[in-house]
Amino acid sequence: MKSKKSDFFFKKNIELYEELVRDLSFALITHQTQQNLQERVKELSCLYSIAHLATLPNLVLEDVLQKITELLPRAWQYPRVAAARIFYDGVDYKTTDFTASPDKQSAAIVIDNKKKGEVEVVYTQKMPLQDEGPFLAAERHLIDAIASEIALIITQKQVEEEHKRLHAQLMQADRLGTLGQVAAGVAHELNEPLGNILGFAQLAMKAPEMPHQTVKDLEKIVTAALHSREVIRKLLFFARQVPSKNEPVKLNEIAANGLFFLESRCAKAGIEMVRYLAANLPPFQGDASQIHQVLVNLVVNAIQAMPDGGTLTIRTHADDKWVYLTVQDTGDGIDEKIIKKIFLPFFTTKDINNGTGLGLAVVDDIVTAHRGKITVESKKGEGTVFVISFPHKGNQEETKEG
Repeated sequence: MKSKKSDFFFKKNIELYEELVRDLSFALITHQTQQNLQERVKELSCLYSIAHLATLPNLVLEDVLQKITELLPRAWQYPRVAAARIFYDGVDYKTTDFTASPDKQSAAIVIDNKKKGEVEVVYTQKMPLQDEGPFLAAERHLIDAIASEIALIITQKQVEEEHKRLHAQLMQADRLGTLGQVAAGVAHELNEPLGNILGFAQLAMKAPEMPHQTVKDLEKIVTAALHSREVIRKLLFFARQVPSKNEPVKLNEIAANGLFFLESRCAKAGIEMVRYLAANLPPFQGDASQIHQVLVNLVVNAIQAMPDGGTLTIRTHADDKWVYLTVQDTGDGIDEKIIKKIFLPFFTTKDINNGTGLGLAVVDDIVTAHRGKITVESKKGEGTVFVISFPHKGNQEETKEG
């Protein structure tokens, strides 16, 4: 074929070679077409499988992302040496054989015009160079499409979660509305007989020459009646049957007065009470008696959380928008599994004689009514911190007291 002599090939030889070249060219084109077709089938199968995963019920986002990761290698040209990972929300979802490699192809997961994660495919062995390193140009289009599909799935899952959350809130509001009506009716029905029990028990205690044991029994009746009346008062507030005021509230005065009556209880329980009250704390609009109830409920909860003693810290301070009340204990802490339930009415982990499950529900109700916020942080065995904030206008400086 490399001869430089004229007329070296006969005409039959030339026709034979030309026919051979045509056949070879056709074979190469057919082979390339088949390869391209196989790649397209793999890509479409991958995208179809991803779309199908998104429709499966009761499959959480974490499981969807992991399953998508396991689908990816088989869509690439060399599936036996391909590995994949999806990085989203600080978590890596990857195939078991995934290792970092310079031979990789990646695409950003973009949600609301912000990069939220990444899809990455690597080859664990050195492979022949193609359009993009060892990868095909079509695989670039595929990984971009997969990243877009994942972004849509994440957005869809977020919408579903928000829908479930709003539905749960609606159901809870409906239950609480019914519960409030029932609570108000029960409270009004119980108020009169409880008043009679309390009144007659106190009168009986004044009778002359009353046996000592009888007096002790009557004291128990009075204590039980007062406790029951307090429960009723909380029920009435929860049911919005107690009128509220709207006047300037001085948080430091409430703290000083409320803590005065609780200091002796802390001392008996082996609890050190420390106060940090900010100087020149600005007032905010609200009902002082209700804010006092918030403080007392939180402090009593903290005391009950420290059966073996500890430290109770009460702090007030403010910034240019909010007045803050912080109640911190070094007690048992709250289990992470139930921390979201502590503000639900009648939810309690205490013994039947030590709690009604209304204290924190009332606290949450009061704070919400005052356009405030409440946050809680807790670690099992280390303690709990409640931070209450109320809107205001003003400035302050902090001093230490206690």
